[in-house]
Amino acid sequence: MDKTDIGKSGVKISSIGLGGGNWGREVDENTSFELMDYAFENGITLFDTGDLYGGGQSFAARKEVFGTEDQRETTLEMYSSEKIIGRWLKSRGCRDQVTLCTKVGSGGTPENIKKSLERSLNHFDTDYVDIYKLHRPYDDVPLDETIGAMAEEVYSRRTRVIGAANHSVLQVIEALKISDQFDLPGFQVLQLPYSIVLTDIENDLLPLCRKEKLAVTAYSPLAAGFLSGKYVRDPDKWPKGSRYHIMPSHADQYFSDRNFRILDLLKELEVKIGVPGVQLAIAWALANQDVTSILIGARNKKQIDNAVNAFESGISTNLRDEMSNWV
Repeated sequence: MDKTDIGKSGVKISSIGLGGGNWGREVDENTSFELMDYAFENGITLFDTGDLYGGGQSFAARKEVFGTEDQRETTLEMYSSEKIIGRWLKSRGCRDQVTLCTKVGSGGTPENIKKSLERSLNHFDTDYVDIYKLHRPYDDVPLDETIGAMAEEVYSRRTRVIGAANHSVLQVIEALKISDQFDLPGFQVLQLPYSIVLTDIENDLLPLCRKEKLAVTAYSPLAAGFLSGKYVRDPDKWPKGSRYHIMPSHADQYFSDRNFRILDLLKELEVKIGVPGVQLAIAWALANQDVTSILIGARNKKQIDNAVNAFESGISTNLRDEMSNWV
């Protein structure tokens, strides 16, 4: 599988990345190990997680930050996603072959940025991560303080690259200005939602990333499962235990007449050319030259196969254009 350099950092990211958001929560540790083994065997070496992913201490941190219970915590024995990845890395002895990314989602103060990474490194049982991102903007903290604290982690060599997830174009521009002004290490990678039913970043963030030579790791290429075709309009018929069944409020972003029309067209194309719709949707996102890597959250090996097949088979320019015209 192709791997792309992030600037001059020496960090490489595979065209497909594996997200660990549900490890230790909907997916138990043994299954998580199997999925990481299978992904690694198929050339996937980017593993993405965050300090609020999984159960255990991560659950406690999420509750402190957001003040709400997470229904998913009641279903399985709780472990931190980071701890599961750390135990896998230690048992497989492959730390230097994996690009390890985590995110700080529990606050943007300098103190928290430092403490969160310390906890993450302890969970991973390593002395550095390859990529450390802000999980979201922190408007309650002056941006120059947040950027300075992130840069400090590069200087300390506890991370090789810093980046951000879920930031607007204006927030990214301001962060880059601060880095330039104070001659600090700046963002080199952005993590953004992108799918055929959510293309907003094509208008502003992707052109900015192209101009500034920032890598892009795009998540939710299947619109958090919406494009799998397993959902209908009636919530009572949603699969039990699925993302939208557990968190129905998340459906607001995708469950529109427009998106159901696109889903219908995707199903028709699947029948017409004999390629699974999920594979077509992932291939469509991968074919955007401004996208460096696609992040998938897999619960089984078949979902990894879909992503790998999308990468290996690709999609023609004409077919991608046809699909883009649905939007």
